[in-house]
Amino acid sequence: MGGAEQQARDTVIVGWTVYAPADRALRTTDQVMVRGVKCDITGEPGDWGRSPFTGTRGVIQFAADRVTG
Repeated sequence: MGGAEQQARDTVIVGWTVYAPADRALRTTDQVMVRGVKCDITGEPGDWGRSPFTGTRGVIQFAADRVTG
């Protein structure tokens, strides 16, 4: 399975859970910068909607991963 170069590599996945302002339009095909690292959005971003108590808009939550190796 795979050549010598592929078998000698280690795969490293760095991931974050990110909370962005609600006015951001994010898709699973987008890339974002997290702490200076370009990451892919993984999964569907979740919209927290509006607070039933204050009516203020919540955040957009998404997972961002960077895979190397």
